Amino acid sequence: MPPAPTVADGRSSLAARLNRKCFCVTLDRAALSAALSLEAGEPQFSETFMASRPHLFSNVPVFLAASALDEMQAIVVAVEATAKLPGYRETVLSWAPEIAQRDFGPVGAMMGYDFHLDDDGPKLIEVNTNAGGAFLNAVLAKAQKACCSEVDRTAVDTRYDDFETSVVAMFKNEWRLQRKAGSPQRIAIIDDQPEEQYLYPEFVLARNVLLKHGFEAIVGDASALAYKDGRLRLDGEEIDLVYNRLVDFTLERPEHAALRAAYQDGAVVVTPNPHNHALLSSKRNLTLLSDPARLEAFGLSSEMRSRLASVPQTMLVTPDNSDSLWQSRNDMFFKPLSGHGSKAVYRGDKVTKRVWADIALGGYVAQAFASPGQRIIEIDGAPTPRKMDVRLYTYDGRVLLAAARLYQGQTTNFRTPGGGFSPILAV
Repeated sequence: MPPAPTVADGRSSLAARLNRKCFCVTLDRAALSAALSLEAGEPQFSETFMASRPHLFSNVPVFLAASALDEMQAIVVAVEATAKLPGYRETVLSWAPEIAQRDFGPVGAMMGYDFHLDDDGPKLIEVNTNAGGAFLNAVLAKAQKACCSEVDRTAVDTRYDDFETSVVAMFKNEWRLQRKAGSPQRIAIIDDQPEEQYLYPEFVLARNVLLKHGFEAIVGDASALAYKDGRLRLDGEEIDLVYNRLVDFTLERPEHAALRAAYQDGAVVVTPNPHNHALLSSKRNLTLLSDPARLEAFGLSSEMRSRLASVPQTMLVTPDNSDSLWQSRNDMFFKPLSGHGSKAVYRGDKVTKRVWADIALGGYVAQAFASPGQRIIEIDGAPTPRKMDVRLYTYDGRVLLAAARLYQGQTTNFRTPGGGFSPILAV
C-alpha cells in the first residue's frame, strides 16, 4: 500500500498546479522602476539601465511548497557542514591552486546555491561564490501585486529592510573574521569592466546599500587597482574590503595582479576569495558531495548524508572513462572545471563529436541530468512553457534571499521573452 499523502505532498501539488495554471501578472513594473531608482539614488536609474535589459525580470512569480524551500536550506547546511570536515578540506584543497590554500578567515559573502526541482524534490546542481542578482531580487520583491486568493501575499521571500540589515552584518562579519575587530571604512565592489557587465545595475544597488549604512563604497575595475607599500588603492583611495565579483576565481590573470598580491599579503579583506571557492564552489567538489561512501569516510553524520542524497551523481571526466561517458551522455550534463555562467556547458544529448573530443581530454565533470522545473506563462495570450531553477543566496549557511530564474534553452540566459528573475511565493 502506498504511503498516505502528507501535508507537504499537498503543498507540492498545489505549487505545481499554480505553476501550470496561474497566469497572474504580479509584477508592477512602474513600482519596480520607482523602487530601483529610489534604491539606486538616481532618478533615471531604471530608465537608463533597464531599457536594455527587457528580460531581466519576469512578470510572474514561481510557486514553491514551503517544505521544498526548507529542504533546500537543509542541503545548504549539509554542504557547509561538509566543508568544515578536515578530510574533505584536505581532499578539495589537494586539487586547488596555491593561492587557495591559506584561510584568512572570511567564509564568503553572498554564496549562491542553484537547484532544479522535479517530482522527487530539489536537486543541488551548482554552488557559486560570485552569485549575481540578490540586490536586484530584493527590490523585485517590493514591486509585487496580489496574486491568487490561494496564495498569501506575505509569502514573498524577503523584505528589503531585512535584506539590507543582513547584508551589512555580513560584510562586517567578514571583516572581523580576518581583522578580529572594528569595521571596514571603504569597500570596493570589483569586477572586470563593471559598467559593461549585464548585472551592473546590481553593483549600483549594492554600493548604495553600503553608503546608506555609513561605509564609503565604490564600484571599480580590477585592472584599476594599485598595490604599493602594503596598501591596495583604487583611484588613489585606500581599500579595506573587496566585494569580489570577478569570475577569475584564482586571481591569475595579469590585470588582477594588484588584487592578487594584496590578497596574498593579507593587506585587504577579499570576499568571496580563492579559498572560499576551493572549499565550496569548485565543480570538482560535486564528485565528493554526490558520493555517500566518501562522505561517510570523511565523518559526515548520517543525517547530513541523507540531505545530500539528492545531489546528482557527478564524476570527473578522464581519458580512461571518456568512452563509457560518451555511451551514457544522453543522461549527462558536462561542465568545465574552470567555467562560470553556463559557459562551455553542454547537455549530453546535444554534444557533437567535435565538442566531445575536447571534453574527453579532461577538465570537465559529468553530472547526472536533473530536470529543471517548469513554469507555464502567457506569451501573446498563449500558454508557453519556461524552464525554471531556484537560487538561494546565503551567508555562512543561512539563507538571505531566494529567487527563481525562468528561461528556455540549455541554460539561464536572461534573453528569454517572459523570462528572467522571478519572485518565489511559498504555498
